[in-house]
Amino acid sequence: MAPHLTAHQLAERHRPTLDRALEAIRTRAYWSPHPEHPKAYGENAAEEGRAAFEALLGRRLELDQPGTDAWTGGEVSPYGTELGVEYPHPDAEVLLPAMRAGMGDWRRAGAETRALVCLEILARISARTHEFAHAVMHTSGQAFLMAFQAGGPHAQDRGLEAVAYACAEQTRVPERAAWSKPQGRRDPLELTKTFTPVARGISLLIGCNTFPTWNGYPGLFASLATGNPVLVKPHPRAVLPLALTVAAAREVLAEAGFDPNLVALAAELPGEGLAKTLATRPEIRIIDYTGSSSFGDWLEENAVQAQVYTEKAGVNTVVVDSTGDYRGMLANLAFSLSLYSGQMCTTPQNLLIPREGITTDAGPKSYDEVVADLAAAVDKLLGDDARANALLGALVNPQVEKRVEEAGGLGETALASRAVANPEFPGATVRTPVVVKLDGARKRWEDAGDRPAFLSECFGPVAFAVAVDSTADGIELLRRTVREHGAMTVAAYTTSEEVERLVEEVCLEECAQLSLNLTGGVYVNQTAAFSDFHGSGGNPAANAALCDAAFVANRFRTVEVRRPA
Repeated sequence: MAPHLTAHQLAERHRPTLDRALEAIRTRAYWSPHPEHPKAYGENAAEEGRAAFEALLGRRLELDQPGTDAWTGGEVSPYGTELGVEYPHPDAEVLLPAMRAGMGDWRRAGAETRALVCLEILARISARTHEFAHAVMHTSGQAFLMAFQAGGPHAQDRGLEAVAYACAEQTRVPERAAWSKPQGRRDPLELTKTFTPVARGISLLIGCNTFPTWNGYPGLFASLATGNPVLVKPHPRAVLPLALTVAAAREVLAEAGFDPNLVALAAELPGEGLAKTLATRPEIRIIDYTGSSSFGDWLEENAVQAQVYTEKAGVNTVVVDSTGDYRGMLANLAFSLSLYSGQMCTTPQNLLIPREGITTDAGPKSYDEVVADLAAAVDKLLGDDARANALLGALVNPQVEKRVEEAGGLGETALASRAVANPEFPGATVRTPVVVKLDGARKRWEDAGDRPAFLSECFGPVAFAVAVDSTADGIELLRRTVREHGAMTVAAYTTSEEVERLVEEVCLEECAQLSLNLTGGVYVNQTAAFSDFHGSGGNPAANAALCDAAFVANRFRTVEVRRPA
């Protein structure tokens, strides 16, 4: 059957967007083709999106992929309701060979066509952003607006960014070259050479619970655009957003005349541990993973047949030395600590504050005053329950709530967490951040032989205000933290050029992304596609960055064929 989508149609629709994306990753300027505001999607989009989401509940999501040997599900919304959606469980012995069958045609299509097909998939997803927002909200616990933005346009931007890098890297080498070597009086040696990007093989995407699309799309589209089939293994509590993504991808691939089995879903049975089983199969040649350090380390050590890209846990740190905008600093930090209940890999955890205090535009502030004022800023931000629900969302699992409950026992509580009622979703567990005061003097905890709480990730709405002997000691603690435990983000507040230089030098040497003196509407835990790098790939928190050339270039190899001219 002839494809419904021709190469010409794809180019007409998406080549301008691809060109803009290629320009954006070169200039690093702000750009996004995906609107952030819900009203931008049409007058009836919100109502239609909710209805489409609700129509999915309590039903099987048919994908018509080979090798389905059972049906599985069991997702429960962090807002308290069972989704009741069932997904196909794969027989890998059948599904994996079927996924490889379409690789030849996909390779022969070429880098540009692959990129344009990926952009059509993203366009189909974008048109359903309201529906996807509800799917993300009710699997991750994000509040609706955050689920809409982070799970929708921001995730789509990250996917498009990966496609742009993939296209750039695959076209860096020409498809054909004429080669002529002079031989003096003899005729030159002449060859015609062709260079073809060749995929590694099946790519396994292991999804996360908190940001299934935002963290999933870079690896999915980087692999697909470089010619690799992608097997999507979602987190068992957050299957729906990625299952809808797989459905959209399969639909577009078929319409464009390619094998839809180039993208497939692998939903797991309860307690099965399917990711570990799939990760070491010889057919799996690429793995993208976001989640705990323990499983990320296991993948890096055991999935030796695959190129493994991991984003794991880190200890994000803020050095507070001084500020020219005390009120702005407190407001910025309060928002950063509160957003999505701190359930972001970029949320700051440790605030390193000199015990003698800091200088500010509001006069000198002691350590105790800084911590008390920060607690007051969080209280002010979240004092209204409606506003609190819109910022905090719901706790994604009971383990996060347990950490909040236990945090008070780790030190002196400067700000206690409180439960917030959600009238729309009475079953949601909503908690404000807890701030705990701890002593960061190295001698105190090294002599005691105890590992301080602030040297481990405490995922969720938990922050440690760590008293250090001086800014210099804080900078050294920052260095040790990043080197030994990793960090997705580092922030610092200072009016001193020398302190700024020292913090920047640590981040350059330890390979950590740094934000300085953020006091307005940009926050340390937010990054913009096409401009900001998410993670660096250079410290223990992650071995890859979203997104740079290194994230895509090793997903394919270039095969050369030489012929006499």
